[in-house]
Amino acid sequence: MDLVDRWVALAGPHTRHIGTELDKRYGEPHRRHHTRDHLTAVLDLVDELARYADAPDVVRLAAWFHDAVYDPERADNEERSARLAARMLADTDLPASDVEQVVHLVELTATHAPADGDRDGQVLCDADLAILGADPDRYAAYAAAVREEYAFVPDELFRAGRSEILNGLLALPTLFHTATAHERYEQRARNNIRTELMLLSA
Repeated sequence: MDLVDRWVALAGPHTRHIGTELDKRYGEPHRRHHTRDHLTAVLDLVDELARYADAPDVVRLAAWFHDAVYDPERADNEERSARLAARMLADTDLPASDVEQVVHLVELTATHAPADGDRDGQVLCDADLAILGADPDRYAAYAAAVREEYAFVPDELFRAGRSEILNGLLALPTLFHTATAHERYEQRARNNIRTELMLLSA
């Protein structure tokens, strides 16, 4: 099933135009990590972790929008993605409360720090951060792709900014919140992050 068909299966044939627009966005040429492949990986893991969510389909909708706006030269991509979700989903028959929850979940991916009782937020954040717990070769490819997305940033500034982000992640009490993701990814993610930090400071 291609991505647009996957969207239609989730949101209905009357919303195909939204799926087509989102698919196009994830295919933008400046993207290296935040691509259709990343979206597919997030959607697949949301499916796997769906039993932990209160509203799995709302989480799936949020996954579609979480990187819908991605401009490496701006710091408000999550906020703009959330606004896009609100605007596009307003034209559907989705209940207003579900649209509000999608907006909340998309905004949450700016911090990846869901509240203890926010089961939907935990599932989305776990799926989005799963790349951190990939095997070392795949993680290295991810880190290289992020660097390509920020090719316009001089090395010294990139190293400082990237290190700040990675140290912020390490400072979180836990990177992964669902039992499955925590067991599978937590330790390897922390090892990967420490390795990247070491390479950045070399």
